[in-house]
Amino acid sequence: MILHSCVQTLPSDSGPGLVLAPFRGVRYARDRVSGIANVISPPYDVISGGILEHLRAADPHNVVRLILPGDGSGGSKAAADLLRTWLADGVLIRDPARSLYLYEQTARPAGADGPPAARYYGEERSGLAGGSRGVVPPGLIQRGVIGLVGLGSPGSAGILPHEDVMPSLVAGRRQLMAAAQANLEPIFLLHSGGTAGTEERVAARHAPLVSVTTEDGVTHRLWRLEDPGELAAITAGLAGGRALIADGHHRYAAYLGLQAEMRASGLGDGPWDYGLAFLVDSAVYPPRLGAIHRVLPGLPPQRAAELAKAAFTVQDLPGGLPLAAAQARLAAAGREGTAFLLADGSGFRLLSNPDPVQSAASMPTAASRAWRRLDAAVLQQLLLGRLWGIADDERTVLIYHDAADAVRAAAGGGGTAVISNPLPFDAVIQVAEQGERVPRKSTSFGPKPRTGLVLSVWDNGGVENALT
Repeated sequence: MILHSCVQTLPSDSGPGLVLAPFRGVRYARDRVSGIANVISPPYDVISGGILEHLRAADPHNVVRLILPGDGSGGSKAAADLLRTWLADGVLIRDPARSLYLYEQTARPAGADGPPAARYYGEERSGLAGGSRGVVPPGLIQRGVIGLVGLGSPGSAGILPHEDVMPSLVAGRRQLMAAAQANLEPIFLLHSGGTAGTEERVAARHAPLVSVTTEDGVTHRLWRLEDPGELAAITAGLAGGRALIADGHHRYAAYLGLQAEMRASGLGDGPWDYGLAFLVDSAVYPPRLGAIHRVLPGLPPQRAAELAKAAFTVQDLPGGLPLAAAQARLAAAGREGTAFLLADGSGFRLLSNPDPVQSAASMPTAASRAWRRLDAAVLQQLLLGRLWGIADDERTVLIYHDAADAVRAAAGGGGTAVISNPLPFDAVIQVAEQGERVPRKSTSFGPKPRTGLVLSVWDNGGVENALT
C-alpha cells in the first residue's frame, strides 16, 4: 500500500485543511559553538541516559540542555532561562526574515569511500521496514520543509494523529513550551502535497546554510527559503491538504493543550495557534517504520513465559542465539501472524499463535477489526492486560526504541523485555483513516529530523503576518 495514496483519503470535515506559514527561525551561530554537529541531537524521546551524557559533553550549548532540562517546573524554568541567555549572548540568532527551511538527510551510498553509515542514535537498529539491518540504509535520502503549521482538529487543521499519548508526557512537553515560549523541536508530518519539485530546484540553485555529518553517518543540510515565489509554491502545494503525524504525538498534543490554555486565558489568537513541523512528501521519500519495545521491570521472565502459555505458543529458542538471529525468527513468525520475543539477557522465547478467542475477549468492544489485529493491540490488551494483569503506563511498562537496549535493561533489572515486529504501514493508515489510534509508542517512523537546526521562539515576531 502506498502511503501517499492513503494520506489523500484521510477523513475531513468542512475546515480549511493544512496551513503552512513561514517564520523567523532561530539557529546556532557558527562562531559561538564548536560545530553544528556538536549542538544538534535526536528527538528528546529517543535519547537514553548514555546518549544524553554524550551529547551534553559534545558542546556546552547542545540543544539537549533545552529539550531535556530535568523534570518538573524547575527544569522547564531552567531551560527557558538558558534559552534567553543563549539568545542574549548571541549563541542563538534570529534570521532576519520570515522563511521556510528546506531540510535534507542523506546517508552514504553503498560502496562509497569512507566509513560505513553508523546506527541511528536512539532508534531501532534492526527491523526497519525497507532498510538495511543495523545501519542507516545506504543511499537514503529524505527531504522536506520545516515551517509552522496551523493547529486544530484533524478536520480543521488537516493533521491526523495515529497513536495514543500518555497525559503525563504531554503535560511535561506543554510545561516546557509554555516556560520557553518556544517550539524547540519539530514534529514529523507525512503529506502528499506535490512540493518535491520546488524543493529540488531550491537544493540545486542555492548553497545550504548548514551541511554537517553526524556520528550516525547521516549528512544534514539546511536551506532558508525567502524567495516569495518559492514560498508561494510550497505553501500553495500544501494548502488545504492532509498530513499524518509520523513522529511527535506528545508534542502535537502539547501544542493543542497550550493553544487551549492560552485562549482560555483570554489571550485570543497568537503564535500558540501554530506549531513547528517538518513536512515530507511520502510519495517521493517513503519513510521507514521501525518497532518499539517494552520492558517490564517487575515481571521475572520465567513467570512471564508461564503466564503467556495460557494464550500463546511459547518456544524456547536455542541458547546463545544472537539478538539479530532471534529477531529474524521473530520476523518470520510475524509473517504468519502476531508474534513477540521475550528476553532477559540470558535467552529468548518466541511467542506466537495467540488464541483468537482470548484475544477477541480482551479487546475493547468499540475497536475496529483492523485495530484488534494490530500486534500492538494484542500486546496491550491480551498479553499485558489479560495474561499479565499489567496496566500499560509509563511507570510499569518502560519504552525502548532499540531492541538491544531493551534486552540490557531487562537483564540489569531482573525483568522481561518484549521485542516486537514493526507495524505495517497499511495497518497504521487503515486505523488512522477510521479515526482510531494505535496504542501509545507503537510506531517509530524514520529517519527522524534532528533537533536544533532551527527553533521557533515566540518573541521573534510571531506569525501574525506570516500569511499576508
